[in-house]
Amino acid sequence: MFTGIITKKGKVISSTKKNNSCFLTIEKPKGWKIKEGESIVTDGVCLTVKKINNKNYISELMEETLKKTTFGKIVPQYVNLEQSLRLTDRLSGHFVTGHIDTVGVIKKISRSGTSSLYTISFPKSFQKLIVKKGSIAIDGVSLTVVDTHPGIFSVAILPYTLEKTTLGDKKVGMSVNLEFDILAKYIQNNK
Repeated sequence: MFTGIITKKGKVISSTKKNNSCFLTIEKPKGWKIKEGESIVTDGVCLTVKKINNKNYISELMEETLKKTTFGKIVPQYVNLEQSLRLTDRLSGHFVTGHIDTVGVIKKISRSGTSSLYTISFPKSFQKLIVKKGSIAIDGVSLTVVDTHPGIFSVAILPYTLEKTTLGDKKVGMSVNLEFDILAKYIQNNK
């Protein structure tokens, strides 16, 4: 379980495809103590640390993950990273599982004062899981939905978030990993 509050941008050192899997080697963030078997959210995707050395760690993305995330099309140079939530941590964002629901596409980026408004399209089949002023994780970043219409929603992003995450590097037409709020999923499942 994660919060969607990204603590580091990590550099992807390499990616290797083998037997329908992809192995990512990611530079270990300074000051992070991680161990094999630990879960780290990587651009919103919960990945297990498979191997570790002093400078890097390796995670494996299985075929299912490649099919449902942006990693199946392109491996970015930098990724948003967050270590798993401890029971004593503050929940500054919202509950994020790291299980991506779908991929969205950035349709428009506009400036509004000091913040930026991102408009993102997504498959309409997920419309019941998104509400105005509700939570959504985009590439692992916990954000609040500003507005939503069938197959499209918008989020306002502060300059701090744009600087500290990979969202500031995104352009119109780029794909992003989307995880809808888990509470919405439970409510929708029990109707």
